[in-house]
Amino acid sequence: MDWNLQQMSKLLEAVFENAHEPMVVTDRDGKILLLNRSYREFLGVQESVIGRPVTEVIENTRMHIVGQEGVPEIADIQKIKGQKMIAHRIPIMDEGQVIAVLGTVLFQDVKELASLAAMVGQLQDELTYYKKELRRRLGATYHFDQIVGYSLKMLELKKFSQKVAKSDSTVLITGESGTGKELFAHAIHAESKRKMGPFIRVNCAAIPDSLLESELFGYEEGAFTGAARRGKKGKFELADHGTILLDEIGDMPMPLQAKLLRVLQEKEVERVGAVRATPIDVRVIASTNQDLLACIKDGRFRADLYYRLNVVSLEVPPLRERLEDLPELVSNVLQRLVESTGSMVKAIDDEVWGVLRSYSWPGNVRELCNVLERALHHMEDDTLKKEHLWLPVSDQAFSSPTLMPLKETLENAEREALLLAMEQAEGNKLEAAKLLHISKSSFYEKWEKHGLSK
Repeated sequence: MDWNLQQMSKLLEAVFENAHEPMVVTDRDGKILLLNRSYREFLGVQESVIGRPVTEVIENTRMHIVGQEGVPEIADIQKIKGQKMIAHRIPIMDEGQVIAVLGTVLFQDVKELASLAAMVGQLQDELTYYKKELRRRLGATYHFDQIVGYSLKMLELKKFSQKVAKSDSTVLITGESGTGKELFAHAIHAESKRKMGPFIRVNCAAIPDSLLESELFGYEEGAFTGAARRGKKGKFELADHGTILLDEIGDMPMPLQAKLLRVLQEKEVERVGAVRATPIDVRVIASTNQDLLACIKDGRFRADLYYRLNVVSLEVPPLRERLEDLPELVSNVLQRLVESTGSMVKAIDDEVWGVLRSYSWPGNVRELCNVLERALHHMEDDTLKKEHLWLPVSDQAFSSPTLMPLKETLENAEREALLLAMEQAEGNKLEAAKLLHISKSSFYEKWEKHGLSK
């Protein structure tokens, strides 16, 4: 539509008249040329005031002064009808001369500004809170000073890990199930230059093979039936400028290993269904309880991926090789269990230490936590005794074993069967599931039910 001058003039008049903010236009001497509806209603006047001096219509006005001096006044406080307002007065220039003055009211009452300021302040506080909460949820939970252990092996491992944390090198953490591999991954991120970035964890064994690719690398709109309309970022994109932990890396399917190798080499990811790759800046930490060299020999893991991941290798020792850490570990675990169990241990019988040191701890620190938590439920006072402990396989003879309900006995038996199968399968969950004659998904379900995947 082509607008002629008359139509454009009517449009501008309608815009001015119906504007929400009170507006007034005067000539350079302060005579009112225009006064919109909002301002008239606020002042309680009619259109008949057009042509009158602004000083007779608007109290405490400075429109005429701005018209004479040609200097704009921005966000000036003006009192009208007992209310403090915030007003702008802008001179309209033509060839260096003031021809009119535009006055607008931003807030008809300063209280509105105070209310808005309070709202903005509240929103800023909420934004700060949610940023901190997001950083807490996506950040590292543990630091090196929270990793318990004063044995020589643990001290050397923590010292080396702190040195590694300062770099951007890819790290491979190995060790038996329950030794605390994830704690070291957290601590490395927390002490790295990426500590303000996200820390994304992925359990490569817990996610079904059919979903793992889209979880890791994301997908584009329409990549498959049921895909989100705008697509979805994968874990690698979410970890951009941070760290990604690939837990149970030994269980990653072979086809995805090839794609992961490309990500590590090219520093970019390609979503499922995408036509171009997305650059990323991510540090990779991988962990496993399997012997990856044996997996390579069996054809279950790519040698080139292994050497790409194994830039820096950390091996977390099993509990049976650092029994000197038991007193500190037991103290630390019992302190953490007070809140969840409501039981506090004030004394530990000497016989308890003999029982704990005589056990092989196939489930390592994780199993120690479970044994102590179960013992607290059997305590009747604040002293931990050997009869409160229940260890399925031990050289220690118990003089008075505790009889437990059948349900708990069956659960304990199932749990120990899982641990024994893992031990015989040398940490390979798929092989452990085969030894127990159950499916892989059923094995992981039971593994998580007994708290063995935490």
